[in-house]
Amino acid sequence: MRFIADMTRRRSGASGIVLAGEAGVGKTRLAREALDHAAGRGVTVRWAGATRSARSLPLGAFGPIVGEPGTDPIRLLRRAMDTLLANPGPGGVLIGIDDAHLLDDVSALLVHQLALRRSATLVVTLRSGEPTPDAITALWKDGHLGRLDLQPLSEDETAGLLEAVLGGQVDSHSAHDLWKITRGNLLFLHHLVAAELDSGHLREVNGIWRRPGRSRPSQQLTELVDARIGRLSDELCEVVDLLAFGEPLGASLLTALATPSAVEQAERRGLITIDGDGRRLPARLAHPLYGEVQRARTSTLRARALRGRLATAITSSGARRGEDLLRAAVLALDSDMAPDPAMLTDAGWRATQLFDLGLAARLGRAACVAGGGFGSHLLLAYALSWQGRSLEAEQQLERVFALAENDDQRTAATVPMVGNLFFGLCRTDEAESILRAALDSVSGRPARLVLEAMSSAVDGLLGRPRQAVARARAVLAAPEPGDQAVLFAGWGIGLGLGLQGRTGELLAILAELRLPAGTSETSMLWFALAQIRVVVLRMAGRLADLRQLAQHCAELAADTPGIAPLISDVLLAESELATGRARTAARAAHRASAALAEELDPGGWVFNSRLSLTEALGMAGDATAARQSLTELDRVVHPAFAYRAPDITLARAWVAAAEGAVREAIGHAHHAAETAVRFGHAAQEVVALHTAACFGDHTVGPRLAELASIVDGPRAQLAAAHGTALARQNGDALDAVSAELEQMGTLLIAADAAAQASSLHQRHGSAARSAVSAARARALASACDGARTPALAAITQPVALTAREREIAMLVANGLSNKDVAERLTVSVRTVEGHVYRACTKLRVADRAALAEAIRAETNASYSPRL
Repeated sequence: MRFIADMTRRRSGASGIVLAGEAGVGKTRLAREALDHAAGRGVTVRWAGATRSARSLPLGAFGPIVGEPGTDPIRLLRRAMDTLLANPGPGGVLIGIDDAHLLDDVSALLVHQLALRRSATLVVTLRSGEPTPDAITALWKDGHLGRLDLQPLSEDETAGLLEAVLGGQVDSHSAHDLWKITRGNLLFLHHLVAAELDSGHLREVNGIWRRPGRSRPSQQLTELVDARIGRLSDELCEVVDLLAFGEPLGASLLTALATPSAVEQAERRGLITIDGDGRRLPARLAHPLYGEVQRARTSTLRARALRGRLATAITSSGARRGEDLLRAAVLALDSDMAPDPAMLTDAGWRATQLFDLGLAARLGRAACVAGGGFGSHLLLAYALSWQGRSLEAEQQLERVFALAENDDQRTAATVPMVGNLFFGLCRTDEAESILRAALDSVSGRPARLVLEAMSSAVDGLLGRPRQAVARARAVLAAPEPGDQAVLFAGWGIGLGLGLQGRTGELLAILAELRLPAGTSETSMLWFALAQIRVVVLRMAGRLADLRQLAQHCAELAADTPGIAPLISDVLLAESELATGRARTAARAAHRASAALAEELDPGGWVFNSRLSLTEALGMAGDATAARQSLTELDRVVHPAFAYRAPDITLARAWVAAAEGAVREAIGHAHHAAETAVRFGHAAQEVVALHTAACFGDHTVGPRLAELASIVDGPRAQLAAAHGTALARQNGDALDAVSAELEQMGTLLIAADAAAQASSLHQRHGSAARSAVSAARARALASACDGARTPALAAITQPVALTAREREIAMLVANGLSNKDVAERLTVSVRTVEGHVYRACTKLRVADRAALAEAIRAETNASYSPRL
């Protein structure tokens, strides 16, 4: 603990340090570690711990060291000091004093004298905010010791600590929950994690540590919380219990349920906090674990009674906010109150707006049992479908249709039925058939607009961009089409215009629409539209807009259970892939993919997360993991996302590139471009051909130049410039393109262009310019988590291998036999043997095994970051 030693001497020769902080932040552990470290370096160490019980005895904290106290204070101090300083080691004496705020006056004076004489180094801990003896306060105020205030862990620090302790990646939303519950308190975190590991509640799922929900606090954690809370009177216990089940509560409501004096006393004791929020003054428990412990120990009957009182009070006070209605309904659901199907249904729709689909399903089911009608059953159907419980949703929708009494209700039931078939059950043909039949039978304008808009969305998803745009325009041109129709039309026009490369036009339309984000039946539709926008913005190269949208989605999904945080991870992965931060993207996609694999797929998100993961692993150069992910991707391809067929083929290209099969990768990129052409997706064609150029294809420049005239956005223009510079073998032009790509934010593509420029400069005899371009390429690659691409691999070779020699050497390094390589590249075994021989000669290695080892060693040295 060298930094402790440094801190002890920062101010005026101070010989020691005071570690201050709230209970549980790690003061004692840090002090103990410092003493252990010092003992290993020849320092004599002593340890004294103050307690409340020993405070009544002179030198009570030092009793175990100095023995029985005498009656003469002066002799007592001298004997204690002599004992503490006896037998110093080569490094002197280090004394640790724990919980110095609890020291008796004589002990405090002894510590002060030790600091004044500088005869030993001191490490003193104390709890912030507690009354402390003047002699101890003077230690840092008078400059005798330094002071370090320890803070609870931040959310990022908590996540990092969890991953270090658990030895693997932790789901970010589970890490957030653990941080939120413990507020970064190390002691609480330690006991909570230990208990959840023992119970199996915190467990590793598909390589990710996850915590699906909350468990009961352990006995040790309960005892820690009880020690902090202290003894409670019946009046204080009532205040704590009310907030444990109902927080936050307005201060006026809390005082009406309890008593004003009890609320004031609870605030003075630090049991609750009351903050300003307009006129409400919300009251909360001072720490989330107080509520966890109180709820766990409350009997079932008392808990039901408390919830009933709270629900009645919230409802009687007006329940003016949507959150109030939802809280009142949830409280009533588990109380001794009679169920109100109307309130439960309204609250369930509010839960869907907040993306809490599990709660929405629970409220919807309770409303149906309580006698709710069409609206209650429709709510339940939506919630089940959006959770991925598609078969249950299909059964529920039959009941919904049976209750429908008019065109509007039948249309309201058709939308989730089509969505459930299309996304949940993968029966896209049947879904389209039902949608067409509904259009033929419905005559009301509002209902028809919703169905037409949904048809537009289906057209876009299935790769029919022109039809999607035409239908969407007709819907959006109608007066007051309604939120649901607007969002479905947004899907259709987003995919239609975006995939055709008309992003500028699309963004202008979306800006005018002011898309709804919070109505009950559109909340999840908005997230799906956000994914479409992310994909389109990435293709167009509008990375600033893309990052802003991904961040907005992450903020919406924060503190939300269920699918929304996983969707935000998928969008984050797309955003990071656009920049080229492959390993960051892979972590986000892996979190989503692992969690979704454990649950039911609510409509293609397993596929989308796996697609991002496969591409990210390929970009990172992790050939084995990328191949495994591609195998899984092929298994989960979703028919509702036909428009992503070119993206699947590009993922396949990245896997081939990671394995060293560069020509195969280029072939896949061309195949992706051909698929995009069949769809009429010019923007996807740009991406595919630009990827081929990044892999080293010199033939795509002319077509990219043509596409630049019809596809807007910065990506198409720079892709054309990149392809043209490569075709002309112009290193200077590639350097210029690299700079513009970096400015756009596509750092990995900029690194590829710089690496290609370096290779051309070297080939043209300009070693100095080659070195400059190579250095820039490596710097850009470093900003991309050390991603590995064919162009970057080419400039890491210690001897210039030809492209074919490098490709075959990479395949050999990935474990392929000469016969396997020949079949993979469709050449003869003799040709492979010849290339292996020449590569071995250039690298001065004896055989193919040594060649593989040399290539692997070089790759690991250049690209060390791991997921």
